[in-house]
Amino acid sequence: MTISDSKPQDTKNDPRWQRIVVRDKTADGQFWYSVATTGIYCRPSCPSRTPKPSNVTVHDTLDSARNSGCRPCKRCNPEGCSRDIAHAALIERACRFIETSDTLPSLNKLAEAVGLSPSYFHNLFKNQTGLTPKSYASGYRSRKVREGLSQGAKVTDVVYDAGFNSNGRFYAQSSAMLGMTPKRYRDGGPHEVLHFTVAECSLGSVLIASSKKGVACILLGNDPDALVRDLQDRFPKAELIGADVDYEQSIAKVIGFIEDPDLGLNLPLDMRGTAFQQRVWQALRQIPAGETATYAEVAQRIGHPTAARAVAGACAANHIGVAIPCHRVIRNDGSLSGYRWGVERKRALLSREGGKK
Repeated sequence: MTISDSKPQDTKNDPRWQRIVVRDKTADGQFWYSVATTGIYCRPSCPSRTPKPSNVTVHDTLDSARNSGCRPCKRCNPEGCSRDIAHAALIERACRFIETSDTLPSLNKLAEAVGLSPSYFHNLFKNQTGLTPKSYASGYRSRKVREGLSQGAKVTDVVYDAGFNSNGRFYAQSSAMLGMTPKRYRDGGPHEVLHFTVAECSLGSVLIASSKKGVACILLGNDPDALVRDLQDRFPKAELIGADVDYEQSIAKVIGFIEDPDLGLNLPLDMRGTAFQQRVWQALRQIPAGETATYAEVAQRIGHPTAARAVAGACAANHIGVAIPCHRVIRNDGSLSGYRWGVERKRALLSREGGKK
């Protein structure tokens, strides 16, 4: 391809012009444009006000843009990394700073560490991660606690290793963080009572298990025994109580919803996961029956538009099927994508809800 620049009067007819208008980030590095009236050149995704096409020259190379007599835009930095990449690097630094600090750094200290004002840093962090710095720190500490306790470490050691500066502050949050006392979690959930039952429906076998807080698992499959083993693996030392007559009403509601989504499903849930996972799961519960959303759309809804892959990971980690309707999330191209309980079950659920076939 011969390298040439489009003349200003031809810019509007250049297919690249529309990519400038929509600030297409995927076009960055493919071409640049200069603006005669401002004397600057930019990358296609520049957030500045869109210029008149008659004032624009599109350049195939960065050298061509440099030789136009214009200077590089300070907003989009066409000669270096994009603002998004620069911001992502700053937030990555902030996350590592949080993770390596003995205690939770203050907002001012975090902002100072990356050279931003506290308010700007707070907004940028939330836009990039979908969480506030405090929520991110809480999620990280929660993961550290779970890892430490799962390895059999002393509760006191885990508390301080995770960045809690006092036992009292940790214990005030431990129940919500773990769903049980730290000692019970470390020992694999002894003395925690889970009621469960298994039944059959048109999609195969269904297992539902609940703690005092609410439904902790809804598992689907072909083998009832395999579902029970899965539950035992998740709570190896919990007391599992099956065949409870009173509890049969709960699975009846789940099966009724599977067979006829118009019945609705309103059960208290005991969602156990990271702060990000719970944020995603809450967003999934807001997708109405009969509708679908893409992973990217869910990422947008939780305020983290670049986290489509992380959203997919949270969907895959969901162990409360149907009640947390991860089956309503599809790929950007409209295909069904994966489903931990089988794509055919996902298709059947959506078909009954009147959604994606």
